[in-house]
Amino acid sequence: MNITPAASNQASVREPVKRADFGRVSVFFGDKNGKYPDGNQVLVRGSDTRAALDAPIVANAIGPEFDATELVVMGHVHEDHMAGLHRLPHAPVYVHEADLDAARSWDGLVAAFGVTDQMRIPEMHDRFQRDFFYAPRPDAKGYVDGASWDLGEVRIRAFHMPGHTAGHCVLLVEPEGVAFIGDIDLTGFGPYYGDASSSLSGFRRSLATLPEIPAKVWVTAHHRGVYTDRVRFMDDLAAYAAKIDEREQRLLAMLRESPKILEQLVAQRLLYPPHYESPWVEAAETRTIAQHLAELVEDGRVQADDHGIYRPR
Repeated sequence: MNITPAASNQASVREPVKRADFGRVSVFFGDKNGKYPDGNQVLVRGSDTRAALDAPIVANAIGPEFDATELVVMGHVHEDHMAGLHRLPHAPVYVHEADLDAARSWDGLVAAFGVTDQMRIPEMHDRFQRDFFYAPRPDAKGYVDGASWDLGEVRIRAFHMPGHTAGHCVLLVEPEGVAFIGDIDLTGFGPYYGDASSSLSGFRRSLATLPEIPAKVWVTAHHRGVYTDRVRFMDDLAAYAAKIDEREQRLLAMLRESPKILEQLVAQRLLYPPHYESPWVEAAETRTIAQHLAELVEDGRVQADDHGIYRPR
């Protein structure tokens, strides 16, 4: 692995952009190693076609090497993964069919997030346009689990790994063995499954099957960056997965303090600090807590009465 600075056509934004090369695959590291709101950009140089995996904010600072992209394969659709698409208006964009509506229109993206507060949606739109150069891609094309793209001497293969979004996929570049694992990002925050299209149970299954992908390099969209040591990757994956059970235990502790309705639990917060504010926080907290409650009720560890009051058994 070679890590070198890449030339930037936006020196006033950041300079230089660091990169790591693995054969025909290059990883360009976003600000703070791709910490949100930025991300890490993966570019693949086939002998016939140049491809990008997602398009985070850092894409706007890479320059000609990104702008030469002829094909975009999205691992999933969120605002921070679309921030460079405006630079590639003529490149075909492929998205898993379960995330396709979110890529094609603003209404589709709002529906995927699950934000229902009509007063916050314009604020959200303005923020995405200002901070992420948001523009929908009505021309986006769908793909399914197992789809592959032959770029000449290298190919991209999609593994459907839902949970974060319904269409979240891990993208494996072969024969380099580089897996872009997207927002299975192994951060200390833990898995995020707070969208309307997210799935806690789906995330659990994806985390269990991720090690089966035949990779020797793992690239996260955010914060962690590149793993080349499988032992370290597996250790961080286990710690990341454990965050789900930690949240479950915190939720049970809230209910042991006193029985509560869902709205009270949302106000107390499970994911974010009480002072953190954004247009989608309440929806994310609601969706996350509701999924944990559903599991706990099904397992018989929590019961809910006719008034929607939850208490531990």
